[in-house]
Amino acid sequence: MAATPIQPFSTEETQRILQHLQQPAVFMNMTRGWPVLHWTAEHLSACLGDKLIRFRLGRKGDVNTPLFETQCSYVEAKLVHFLSWTRGQSGTDVGPFSEFSSSEYWAYADYKYIAILFQDQPSMFEDVKWSDFGFEGRNGRESTLWIGTEGANTPCHLDSYGCNLVLQVQGRKRWHLFPPEDTSKLYPTRIPYEESSVFSQVDVLHPDPRRFPDFQRARVHTVTLQPGQVLYVPRHWWHYVESVDPVTVSVNSWVELEGVASHNENMQYVNLAVRACAQRQKALCHGKLTRDPRDTRPAKRDSSGQIRKKRDSTGDCVPFSVPFGPHLISVRCQQEDSPEAREVTPKDLRFKSSRNGACASQEDCTVSSEAAGRSEAAPAVRLQQERRERSPDLTQCRARDCADETPENSSEDCEVSRHAIITTNDLLDCLVHPDIIARVTELLLERHAGSHRTTAPSQL
Repeated sequence: MAATPIQPFSTEETQRILQHLQQPAVFMNMTRGWPVLHWTAEHLSACLGDKLIRFRLGRKGDVNTPLFETQCSYVEAKLVHFLSWTRGQSGTDVGPFSEFSSSEYWAYADYKYIAILFQDQPSMFEDVKWSDFGFEGRNGRESTLWIGTEGANTPCHLDSYGCNLVLQVQGRKRWHLFPPEDTSKLYPTRIPYEESSVFSQVDVLHPDPRRFPDFQRARVHTVTLQPGQVLYVPRHWWHYVESVDPVTVSVNSWVELEGVASHNENMQYVNLAVRACAQRQKALCHGKLTRDPRDTRPAKRDSSGQIRKKRDSTGDCVPFSVPFGPHLISVRCQQEDSPEAREVTPKDLRFKSSRNGACASQEDCTVSSEAAGRSEAAPAVRLQQERRERSPDLTQCRARDCADETPENSSEDCEVSRHAIITTNDLLDCLVHPDIIARVTELLLERHAGSHRTTAPSQL
């Protein structure tokens, strides 16, 4: 019987590292012995047989605009059709891929829940062992599968939930990441609308400097993830991901770290807030509410409504330094490595040349941002706040509204357009305006009071 591979970090050490990481990082040698490393496209094809999988297809080429999911074509095909199509074998059955040339299109089976794909083969879940990262009981059931061809990509976006652990299984993927502090420079949009994602209007590989001038100041962190490596993406970091090999396979899992509330807990907080608001209004109506001017910070409560006790910080008194080294590689800000930032060295040249191929060394794969290390995870709602700070009045001219104006156009033209055009983004901004949120609270209170009236026992 083969000996169990020894991981470079224990589960306790890994959890502590994840709690302290404030920037993307790559874990090396943490997945040795994981059966999921055998999940090549060919292996998955044999496991899934005739099961149909939905693929998203996009046309290759430089268009200077992100290719969102709503603009793609879709087919449902077997993995064996996908493999024949990627190989370009004449005379083979490629199924519905026959309508698309593999030289002109890329294909991507993204966001495929392993729990659904292998619902009739639950033993496959155990091939993924996130428990080695300290997440006890987490495996393939809580993971998603990604299969793509060269050029397949996910437009730049941020996820509003949890952090992301990504295992590369086959081929390589290149990640372009941006810290939450650079949100305004990425020109966020809620179109296409997704509940849990916010997209960037910028094609980060081919940005249009006229439409998005601030993007050139965004701090990009780039890393090419190789098979067996696990990338940690902190909460609310923007990322654009592209496959760079003929066939790529990845497995990821979004996890909530300690101290981050789950959706159920957040809903409990909503109910607590509504009840507290109702109690405050009742007290105001009866003239019983008085406020100590020194009491500017209300007591924090947990999801059950109990006042939180101050956290015992004795465990954090001992300074902790993230153990970067051969088994944990930080992801570097590209601007800090640019010739403009410092002198070019032979190491720089090796790093640049390796971006178009396999990494020459672990150092070539790795990256560290001092600025990112100081960053704090910002909630997704800060996107709207930043927009309001930059444009406190809807009549102000926004770059995206006037971006298509030519230099020859007069300022009067821009004045007219900014008053005449209300974008869908403006509409979505209004929906999260504090006044709207206040009105929603009032409606919730009315609904809450109404339900009590309808369920109260009748008086005889």
